[in-house]
Amino acid sequence: MLSAVSTRYAKALVDVVTAPGSGIEPQQALEQLRQVAAMILESHDLKNALLSPAVSPSRKRAVVAKLINVHVKIRNFLYVVIDHRRVHEIPSIVEAFEVLLDEHLGFIRADVSSAKPLNDAQQAALEVQLTRMAGKKAKLRFATDPALVAGVVARVGSKVYDGSVRGQLERLRTTLLS
Repeated sequence: MLSAVSTRYAKALVDVVTAPGSGIEPQQALEQLRQVAAMILESHDLKNALLSPAVSPSRKRAVVAKLINVHVKIRNFLYVVIDHRRVHEIPSIVEAFEVLLDEHLGFIRADVSSAKPLNDAQQAALEVQLTRMAGKKAKLRFATDPALVAGVVARVGSKVYDGSVRGQLERLRTTLLS
């Protein structure tokens, strides 16, 4: 679940990068945000400097300007995040940005779990099928769950499409018990 704060910051950034003449492609903005989040996560010193109340916001801005090479819109967004002491929210903001950007661009997210990894053809077929069922272009994320035995489970928004053997066995058990 995304926080209201992260969602608010992400929405503002989506509005900026999707505005006509923004000068940055939305996917480029997402990639740069991911890189910033990874850089902060991987560098203990950078993380401490950006999170420390002992370091002034102007020094934090200087650190960002020197170490992080991103589009001016992303850099300015990071400055706002720094000024409002929300650096700890950056991973959540990136996640919210991706969700809101997908919605803005007309995609619907789907989480697909399968007992074994799916090959490219299976993934493509699932994408076509879920796009048709949802009425929007589906953007799939794949995971494996050996507990499914076989088949797949797809979550699209609040809907769950269960085509797993485990799901079929559970429905059979419920029928037999009633």
